[in-house]
Parts: sequence; structure tokens; C-alpha cells
Amino acid sequence: MSDQHKSLKQIMAFRLEKLDTLRKAGVDPYPVKFNPSHSSESIKSNYDELEGQSVKIAGRIMAIRKMGKASFAQIMDCEGKIQFFIRRDDVGDESYSYFKLLDIGDYVGVEGLVFTTKTGEISVHTSTITILAKSIRPLPVVKEKDGQVFDSFSDKEQRYRNRHLDLILNPEVKETFIKRASIIRSIREFLDAKGFLEVETPVLQPLYGGANARPFTTHHNSLDQTLYLRIADELYLKRLIIGGFDRVYEIAKDFRNEGMDRNHNPEFTMLEFYWAYADYEDCMELVEDLIRRSAKKINALSINWGGMDIDLSKKFIRKPFIELLNEATGHDISELDQEQLKKICSEKDIDIDDNSNLGQILDELMSQLVEPKLIQPTFVIDYPKAISPLAKAHRDGDPNLVERFELFIGGAEFANSFSELNDPIDQRERLEAQAILRDRGDDEAQPVDENFIQAMECGMPPTGGVGIGIDRLTMLLTSNRWIKDVILFPTLRSESP
Repeated sequence: MSDQHKSLKQIMAFRLEKLDTLRKAGVDPYPVKFNPSHSSESIKSNYDELEGQSVKIAGRIMAIRKMGKASFAQIMDCEGKIQFFIRRDDVGDESYSYFKLLDIGDYVGVEGLVFTTKTGEISVHTSTITILAKSIRPLPVVKEKDGQVFDSFSDKEQRYRNRHLDLILNPEVKETFIKRASIIRSIREFLDAKGFLEVETPVLQPLYGGANARPFTTHHNSLDQTLYLRIADELYLKRLIIGGFDRVYEIAKDFRNEGMDRNHNPEFTMLEFYWAYADYEDCMELVEDLIRRSAKKINALSINWGGMDIDLSKKFIRKPFIELLNEATGHDISELDQEQLKKICSEKDIDIDDNSNLGQILDELMSQLVEPKLIQPTFVIDYPKAISPLAKAHRDGDPNLVERFELFIGGAEFANSFSELNDPIDQRERLEAQAILRDRGDDEAQPVDENFIQAMECGMPPTGGVGIGIDRLTMLLTSNRWIKDVILFPTLRSESP
């Protein structure tokens, strides 16, 4: 009876019997160590040099053809797959009998000579085989023929819940996370070369801030104190600028207790950096260079993302917020009050809450009417003050605008930046205005952080600040449309018992 026609319980019981047989024969099915000399890829790419030479490889068995006195098996290591050939006359009766107890999913170490089969497949002719880990639980059934994979472990939900199986059965997924590591490494190298210092700030905070979002709440038993998982790194990084560091950055986990969709996960990775004596225009140049460098690192300057052809090699577009919204609505937004803006929302079939404030209305108009059309890299600049409580008032003197940009690519936001507010009096007024919004029911408005304001009262130099979502940037550069595809272990709803 084939494995797919047996119950899981039967298969596991049969494998446990094999495990017991090995142990009774004095074979350790879980040895401490094995020293491979080569990987599957290094053997294939250096075949001319290695033909006829002895090599040691290790990996997981992914296919077996057990025959009488000789058999073939395929193992997979971190770089790919390679076949090995084993013959009873070469390894001896005892070792060959142990081989007969192996299953798909088991780890083995193989020593032997590199050769090519009659069908032209590079393989290893086994002289010694070592069992490295006996697999008790079978892998999902996958069939492969002529390079085509059938019955693959393809259900998205199960892949996210069982990432180890996803990586085993869909090895191309590894490439996304190898590229993610390369992107993060490139960002660090870029910022380090620019004189930025990488720092760490608290994950558990007595008061959250730096973004408009609901926090996760926890309790510290020893202190008998409510603490929050940070929603942003901003306020602590600014304290370092106040303390005398001119350029700081952090690549860190942030947490927001809000909705989940293709672009949002409650736990996510952010890059934030702060640059003393710089402004948002300096930050624009730096962000453009940083993203282009990261894309170039993994050969992704020209990409197709969800059917959109995007070119990261050209100069990024710059457009003012109000100008874009004027074009989208056919009205001069700066001349309209809150009720008139609500009327435009109604005309455009945009649902907003009756209690929405001015900032929320403008933000919704932008997200519905403008952002989806920003396909090529575009810096949206000069935002309304109503939706930017931590940004510096615009130098041109317009009291309703601040020096802020957001970067959009493929209709999604990738970076947010301010010429940071460094006037403590103005900062207090804005945070107190946010507190009023909280009292009126906006649970994403920011609380007043007295410790941060007191630090700012000591004097903070002109500063440019930037936040970039690492997960979303990875989505773009690896052509993935779902954030769960670029997070190894995304947040998921608990399975029903």
C-alpha cells in the first residue's frame, strides 16, 4: 500500500518501527555531527574538476527508487538537489539493509565518487552512507516528473502555518528570504557608509507614540505597570539626536493592533533614521539612493509588480499633496472646509465616518483617489498639517502645510519623512490637539508624551527623519504582492480545534 493511501497514524507507526530497528542494530539515527565537503550546487558547477573525486554531501531525501541490489535517491541541501547511487556490493550488506529502512524526509550523509549516469545526470556513487536524522512525520505528497512538480504543497494558509514544509517542498521560496537578507544588509552598508550609527531602542514602552495606531498592551508584574509594544521608534531616536548623536538608525520590529490585509501584518519590520541638520529634501535624495542601491543589489531595478511595470532606475517623480488632490477632485482643496470635503467624499462614493476629522477626510480622499494611480516611484510632498502632527511647518509660510513626503510605488506607500518638528511649544500644542481627538473617539491619535517634550525642551537641532517599511520594500523588490510571503512566520488566526 502506498503512503498516500495509508493514514498518518499508520505511516508514523511504520516509521517508528524502522527507527526501533535501527536502534536495536546499534545505529544512532540522530548522530551529533557530519562534515560535508561540498554542496549539491558546488558539485554540479565544478563537475569537470570533481569527476571521479570523492566528496561528502548531506541533505534531506526527497525521492527514492529502491531496487534489489542497487538504488537511487535524491537529496536536497540548502542550495539544491543531487542524486546519489548506492549499491549493496559497494557499501556492504549491513549498510544497504539500513538504507532500505530510509524514507523520504530522512537526513543522510553520503560519501562517494562524482560521476554522470547514462542519462546524463550528475550523481554521487556512494561508498559510505550515514543516517543523520530519521523523519517520523511524513512530508506532504509531492510528485515530480521531467522537472514538473505535481500535487505541490500549495495551499497558502497551510504554507504560512507550516513554513518549514513550505521551504522543503517549495524551495524557490528560500530565494525571497535570501533576497530579503541581502536588502537589509545593503541598507545597513549604505547607512553605515553615510556615517549613521545603528542603535536599539525599547520594544516595551510606558507610553507609545511616533505614529497614529492602536498599540498592543501588556502588564509588567514586578512594576505593576501597564506597558505597550512600540508602534514606532521615532520618539526614542529623536532623544538620541537631542543627546548629541547626529545620525542614527534602527531596523526593528514594530507592533500595531490593527487590521490585516495584503500590505499589513500586526508585527512588522521598520527602518527609521534621523539626520541632524538635514531636512526632508535631503532625506528624499537619500531614500531614492538607498532604494535604488537595494534594488541593484538583487538585480531588481526593473520589475513587474502585480502586472505593473516599474522602473527604479529613473529619477523619482515629485508632486505636492494638494496639487494631486486638486487634480483628482476637480476642486481647490485648500479653499474647502470640512463639510465641503465630506460632500466631495459623498460624490465620489467614499465612505467616511460621521465623526471623521479634517485630517482623516483628507487622508481618505488621497488613499482612494490618488494613491492607486501612483505607479512609478513618486514622492508626494508638502502635506496638510492636519494629518502630520510631528512635522515641521512649511518654510514657505503656509500655516496649513508641513514639510513631509511619502514615497509611493505601484500604488502603495513605501516611505514617510518629515522635516522634524523641533519647537517644543508647537510640539506640545499638536500633541494636546491629538489628545482631544483621542477623547472624541479617535483611538489611533497620539497621547501626550511629557518625557519626550521635556527632552525636546532641552533643544533639538533641525532634523530630517524617515521611516521605511522593510517588509513592503521586500515585497516590491521580490515581486510578491502579499506581505505574508515575505515574512517567515506571519501572524495568523488560530486554527479551529
